[in-house]
Amino acid sequence: MGGHRRVKRTFHKGQILTLQIQDMAFGGKGIARLETEKGPFVVFVQNAFPGQTVEAQVVKCKSKHAECRLLKVLEKAEFELELPHQAIPGAPYATVPIELQHEWKTATALDLYRKIGGVENLDDVFQGLVPSPETWHYRNKMEYSFSEIRHDLETDEKVDDFGLGFKHRGTWWAVENLDADSGLFDPMVESTLHEVRTWCEATGLPAWHPPQRKGFFRFLVVRKSLADGGLLVNLVTTSDAPLDVDGFVGLIRGLWGDRVQGILHTLNDDVGERVEAREGQSKVIWGNSTVTEVLHGLSFGISMASFFQTNPASAQRLYAEVMALALEGVETRPGQVIMDLFCGTGTIGQILAKHANVPVVGVDIVPQAIEDAREAAIRNGVDNVTFFAADAGKFLLEHPEYKGKLHTVVLDPPRAGISPKTLRKVMRLEAQRIVYVSCNPATQARDLVELRTQGYELKSLKLVDQFPHTAHVEAVALLEKIPNLVS
Repeated sequence: MGGHRRVKRTFHKGQILTLQIQDMAFGGKGIARLETEKGPFVVFVQNAFPGQTVEAQVVKCKSKHAECRLLKVLEKAEFELELPHQAIPGAPYATVPIELQHEWKTATALDLYRKIGGVENLDDVFQGLVPSPETWHYRNKMEYSFSEIRHDLETDEKVDDFGLGFKHRGTWWAVENLDADSGLFDPMVESTLHEVRTWCEATGLPAWHPPQRKGFFRFLVVRKSLADGGLLVNLVTTSDAPLDVDGFVGLIRGLWGDRVQGILHTLNDDVGERVEAREGQSKVIWGNSTVTEVLHGLSFGISMASFFQTNPASAQRLYAEVMALALEGVETRPGQVIMDLFCGTGTIGQILAKHANVPVVGVDIVPQAIEDAREAAIRNGVDNVTFFAADAGKFLLEHPEYKGKLHTVVLDPPRAGISPKTLRKVMRLEAQRIVYVSCNPATQARDLVELRTQGYELKSLKLVDQFPHTAHVEAVALLEKIPNLVS
């Protein structure tokens, strides 16, 4: 009888390895290289970096490489700095000098454009990395999780307790209590978060128990305006018991004072580990439902559910790059239109409309985001922008009148990039220029290949550091339609 011969793996899933990290790959993966009896073997460890010795667990093993999750740093790298904040899993590079972080992000991202995107003239088109104006306390939103399983940072063990903070690295069930400023969000909020935990625990209602999928307290989400310091607070619970609304409102206002602009209570009975429930309800229990953020002189009312750039100060720089590329030469071609696809709350579209004497069209599939965009445009007095709630691909089919009239299409898709079908529809619009903003250089590099086959040539590329102390980096690419260019 025939059959597949079982291949014996060098390592097996669940095995724990001690590794010296020697190199970096994109996405925050440290690389260890081992010599085995079968030859060279590569191990990738998420959130580890060169110079560290780590303990890691194999999660996937192939014939030539394995992927591991980081369990513990056994020895720090020589260049690591003392951290003046509480270390958290979401800031793996917090002890790395920011200049070195920039070097890693640049080198690993450009490697993708060469290998995936086939970009051969990177030396000519790459314009450098734009740093974040602030490297600490730059975030305007943070989500904290409750759990009945707490990871004790002193003993490095799991204990049954009432926890509020961040998920311990490599787990979805255990929470590390946040007892001090993490350095990423708001010092006042984070240094008093333990008081929120104490109040919630004192109610006698349990925190969520992820393995058992039951409990009451699930998440605490805080959104902050960097323009005026205002706070919007959302407590997410199940519907298993009534919330002491007056007590909770009194707690939050007592802790954070006049900065609190609104408090919400969201019911979430979904068993999955997501803040936004597929079914459930969210209501304002005190104050307003939005905070106001300001970018390039325009104000935006941001609700708890709205997508908005997490680092507004850096977003100002990102949008300045987009604006310079999208508006170049637009007023020399009468009748031209700028289209902002995947526009979210219309931030880019409004900024472009304010600075260009041409019509701007914004399209996004999320109706609430479009409502926010329309309201903001009215509030800002921007009347040459029109927003549509629609799937980008279908919208382009239903509005063929834009073909041949587009000076620039701005693309700002989600991390997964653009579906091939939608990308083909974008290219059929025959815009003179495409400004492609990406939060994932890997998918942008992939899409550059398809764009090149349709006559779009990469003219410039910049990276923007929106998330210091993490592996994430954004990219802004300019592509121009070159007649008869087919690869």
